Amino acid sequence: MSQQGYVAAPPYSQAQAGIGGYSAGFGGPPPQSHYGVYGSPPQGYSAPPTGALKPPASSSSGMPTPPVSGQYGANIQQNGAHTHSFPPPVASASSMSAYGQPPQSAFHSMAQAPPPTQQLTNQMSAMNIGGYGQRPMQAPQSPSSSAAPQQFQTSPPAAMGHPPLSPPGQQLPSLGSPPPMGMSGPPGPGVHQPPLGPQGYPQQPGSPMSGSYGAQMAGPQMAGPQSGAFPGGFPGGPAQMAGPPQKKLDPDSIPSTTQVIEDDQAKRGGQVYVTNIRGQVPPLVTTDYTVQDQGNASPRFMRCTTYSFPCTADLAKQCKVPLATIIKPFATVPKNETPLYVVNHGETGPIRCNRCKAYMCPYMQFIDGGRRYQCGFCSCVNEVPAQYFQHLDHMGRRMDLYERPELSLGSYEFIATLDYCKNNKPPNAPAYIFMIDVSYNNIKSGLVKLICEELKTLLDRLPKEDGAEASAIKVGFVTYNKILHFYNVKSALAQPQMMVVSDVAEMFVPLLDGFLVNFQESRAVINNLLDQIPDMFADTNESETVYAPVIQAGVEALKAAECSGKLFIFQSSIPTAEAPGKLKNRDDRKLVGTEKEKTLFQPQRGVYEQLTKDCVAQGCCVDLFLFPNQFVDIATMGDVPSHTGGSIYKYSNFQVEANGQQFLSDLRRDVEKSIGFDAIMRVRTGTGFRATDFFGAVYMNNTTDVEMAAVDCEKAVTVEFKHDDTLSEESGAVMQCALLYTTIGGQRRLRIHNLSLNCSSQLSELYKSCETDALINFFAKSAYRAMLNQPLKTVREILVNQTAHMLACYRKNCASPSAVSQLILPDAMKVFPVYMNSLLKTPALVGSTELSTDDRAFYRLLVNAMGVEETQVLLYPRLVPLHTVDVSSEAIPAPVRCSEERLSESGIFLLENGLSMFLWLGQACPPDLVQNLFGVPSLGHLSSEGPASLPVLDNAHSRKIHSIISSISQQRSTSMKLLIVKQKDRAEMLFRQHLVEDKGLHGGASYMDFLCYVHREIRQLLT
Repeated sequence: MSQQGYVAAPPYSQAQAGIGGYSAGFGGPPPQSHYGVYGSPPQGYSAPPTGALKPPASSSSGMPTPPVSGQYGANIQQNGAHTHSFPPPVASASSMSAYGQPPQSAFHSMAQAPPPTQQLTNQMSAMNIGGYGQRPMQAPQSPSSSAAPQQFQTSPPAAMGHPPLSPPGQQLPSLGSPPPMGMSGPPGPGVHQPPLGPQGYPQQPGSPMSGSYGAQMAGPQMAGPQSGAFPGGFPGGPAQMAGPPQKKLDPDSIPSTTQVIEDDQAKRGGQVYVTNIRGQVPPLVTTDYTVQDQGNASPRFMRCTTYSFPCTADLAKQCKVPLATIIKPFATVPKNETPLYVVNHGETGPIRCNRCKAYMCPYMQFIDGGRRYQCGFCSCVNEVPAQYFQHLDHMGRRMDLYERPELSLGSYEFIATLDYCKNNKPPNAPAYIFMIDVSYNNIKSGLVKLICEELKTLLDRLPKEDGAEASAIKVGFVTYNKILHFYNVKSALAQPQMMVVSDVAEMFVPLLDGFLVNFQESRAVINNLLDQIPDMFADTNESETVYAPVIQAGVEALKAAECSGKLFIFQSSIPTAEAPGKLKNRDDRKLVGTEKEKTLFQPQRGVYEQLTKDCVAQGCCVDLFLFPNQFVDIATMGDVPSHTGGSIYKYSNFQVEANGQQFLSDLRRDVEKSIGFDAIMRVRTGTGFRATDFFGAVYMNNTTDVEMAAVDCEKAVTVEFKHDDTLSEESGAVMQCALLYTTIGGQRRLRIHNLSLNCSSQLSELYKSCETDALINFFAKSAYRAMLNQPLKTVREILVNQTAHMLACYRKNCASPSAVSQLILPDAMKVFPVYMNSLLKTPALVGSTELSTDDRAFYRLLVNAMGVEETQVLLYPRLVPLHTVDVSSEAIPAPVRCSEERLSESGIFLLENGLSMFLWLGQACPPDLVQNLFGVPSLGHLSSEGPASLPVLDNAHSRKIHSIISSISQQRSTSMKLLIVKQKDRAEMLFRQHLVEDKGLHGGASYMDFLCYVHREIRQLLT
């Protein structure tokens, strides 16, 4: 069956002047644009009107430079001036040059084009935008007589589900899964048809489009004489444009992420998602749902790029959709869902397949009256151990099916036996070691005092086993600058004792007994120590620090105590003191944009490589808190944390008043979060495919074992699969992730997550069950790994090519036949281009000398460990209007599209992406609102830099905004400092770079331009 996705017609295909610079307010009357207006010299993909393609103005724009015409074939137009059958505007070259076609090229394939009027009609009818707002829209219907050339048919209302009416002889797209919007493109000059406003009510002719989807696309389909002849176009058009009058493109007509999120929430929000069906697509990460495990792991633990794998390697190669799963083995389970069951098989340990070693799970088939079982992964037939035997019912299922989690659930835990422990003896409880840099910078900024004060109360909240009285975790303390100071805090001592190790080249731990202690027992001595540390170093003028020896000391201490654990390192500067792992400033922005740019992100090898190995072997995780004032080589300093399951936090130019709260809430969350230590993960699959690649904060010693010194509730591992044989449609594809780890109470356990997917020989099934958010997580991680070995330009080109390939394959194999000029996107991937374009504009990939190397390296390491929900909001931030908030309701207002034109001067908007949070204040923001939120009569009373924080005031508005901010903060894994920016202030640039649908500040196309570019690439591939 042909499956149609999201169709968006002509706008992608016109020769338009200056598509590189849409005005910032696509429909607003005076185009107050930061990015140039129509008719201004094109900035995006401009080309001389000779048919040869000129590379875009700057290669840093994030777009690969299109090859010269020789390769493209000069008759394929850039960004498709498709075979428009009405005559092109008789225009100066400038109006055509945006896509660089000589005017006559519009006719290059007249041979196969249907008659002019009809083709335009077809395009119009095909402009049903599928998948948007399923509200029934009544479109006034024009008489459907193909004999009346003046009239363009519109399809009947979606609610009626008829196929669009079409002139004889040309099959029109029948929109698949989602019912099409009833309104097709703009009616032609012959029909006066009131365009639909927001809820399907006719709008006043001539009024600017409201934000309703499926409202007509006022695109320049009718560039040329008809322009302006149909109602609903934008006011203020022709006056400020060079060349003939043209209609502006309506941004509402291209797929909207906020709409997709809203639709999914409306359709699946608040529901129970039951995991008993193979290959079902879960709700989006942004949707609020409850999971009931009935045989497949919850999507909180595992999400896939597609839930229907292609049966053969050839199909997989053809569609270029990566087959991957993002696994978050320790994901937090909400309070209203059942926590994982722990299964104890006693001395014998978990039941496993003899051949492939998969653990007992719902995919095992019991046969022979229950005496044997066939493995669901490798099909080997195994004997059932006597103590595990159970009779089968008339359906061939075990009688105890629902009493055993491992037979009926997708996720559960086994208690591991001694065979699964190091040296066959039970592990000790882990330890947390706090290592504080007491060099001049940290003392002077007040950081050391802040940490010491916080630890006094924080250590009471160390994580503990469910049901345990107190935490079993031991704690230890080290301070350091050029040398290391260890502290004996044994409970029997009256005063803590300090021991100094100044030979940092041969690191050893000077004391065994009394270094790692139980906080409850040694509380008095520890508090005494924490009071003394800031005073002890108050007069220091030592500004040099070491780093590698600090980690080495931590590993040695854990080795001596025979336990795993975590180091909390608080460091402010690059380690320049003479010691192993000494670093020099290698920041060189001249390398940006060259072949050698990749070296900026490669860690310094040697000492750090060995340290990573030592840490992983010992189960020592490193969390690094950085407080830099200048370059600190995050690429190298973050290398050990990012391979040991650790986290990196960065507070540039730290000041206690400004950043203290943000740092403390990160530290609290980091100490309290649920975590497992000394972990090793193996992903097993059914026959026909296997796991080939792993991305995450992990260490790989061989090709199958994913080693993590620690794994917490925020860390995700992205696993790519490849075929090694044919998969069968009836048995599907099964996978099992097994994680062996030590709990915070010192117990060895196995955590098992199982997932079964469909297999299909139809590509349409694969595209139907894709998940955009998971796909972009995979692409981000694979691009961020590739940039260590390839020039950024190449990495960006690969991303764009793969995007075009995936969409072209859909167009060719799954969509109904339609005009080449249409961009047709699979419904499940219709917003994929906006995420991909956003990824190309991320600091790591954009390649601009204005961005600091450390920021780019930091961003790269962060994304590497992220799960699907984190990459989703990072690449498409939430922009929430707060000026219209209903103070009496609990809900957070619906977000708007992430673009400058959604801002209004009289509004207040909150933007967050999981790392940063901004409160943007429009210039004309109402005085009573300013009074309620800031306690001052107008914006003029706020400092030019914007106030440092949002005061808590006693009024409904202030309380509501604070509650919105706090509920958003609770959903995120790191704490976000709120930055308040006023429109037109200097700080506004920081805010603007997160408006991902607009042009990037440091290069990179707008969403609209990128869509046009990709559309051109797709047409290129299809011809």
